[in-house]
Amino acid sequence: MRCLIIAGLVCIALSTRAQHFNEKALIQNLKILSSDSLAGRKTGTNQNALARAFIKAQFKKFKLETLGNDYELPFSFDRRGEPLSGINIAGVIRSKAKTDTYIVVSAHYDHLGVRDEKIFNGADDNASGTAALFALIEHFRTNKPKHNLLFVAFDAEEMGLQGARAFVKQPPVPLEKIILNINMDMVARADKNELVACGTFYYPYLKPLLLKIKEQGGVRLIFGHDDPQQHKGSDNWTQSSDHGPFHDAKIAFIYFGVEDHADYHKHTDDFEKVTPARYINCVKLILNSVEELDKGLE
Repeated sequence: MRCLIIAGLVCIALSTRAQHFNEKALIQNLKILSSDSLAGRKTGTNQNALARAFIKAQFKKFKLETLGNDYELPFSFDRRGEPLSGINIAGVIRSKAKTDTYIVVSAHYDHLGVRDEKIFNGADDNASGTAALFALIEHFRTNKPKHNLLFVAFDAEEMGLQGARAFVKQPPVPLEKIILNINMDMVARADKNELVACGTFYYPYLKPLLLKIKEQGGVRLIFGHDDPQQHKGSDNWTQSSDHGPFHDAKIAFIYFGVEDHADYHKHTDDFEKVTPARYINCVKLILNSVEELDKGLE
């Protein structure tokens, strides 16, 4: 009611906003991606390849356009003197305006694998962001965006943001045409009913767009973890996930994530720890944010 009094027209628009994604599928996809059968999705493993095949099947299901002959964008990197390889997965929903600019919507699909015979399933980190990708894709297939939306599932984030670094170094579209990265990493466990949008300290022109929608089903959108004077070390999230290489390339970013919890980077980060209704509301909040950013940016 307070919102209706302050800005009735805006609130009516938000309350009637169509959110076309299958909530049951969102939860089921989270469960699949964080299952023991994928053994933590560590880069370079057979289980990582199984996760990749699942993601590609979802991209194909929603008829995303490829940027070549396949959704796969392979890359190689050196880690502690060891040559390794990974594979990003990318597909496009073209804009209704036939623009040549892109918003990259991303989430990493790899995790830590198996350590000391314990499976690190990474339900929140980051099966949650990957499953959210599918929900956003489903929505924007029937609600055409203003800008081209380039959806990317990054590999090897847990090995130093390697997938995002490779993407920015050799982008499948001109780098100067990418106007924003919206990155999702750990978006399920909003235990205090708060989802953080990080990045507006550096790109303050994005904040008024996000201020239009601050709550979804009790989950509030808050801002922070980006001011270097207030947030030091690991409490500063500017380089904490795949948005970091975009920021280094002077591409604006918004990173959606939750505060660290007791299961972060532990084998206890399991599907059963996620409250489905809260996760659904987090994804709806992100979806609304993507719409506002897409509509508000030139």
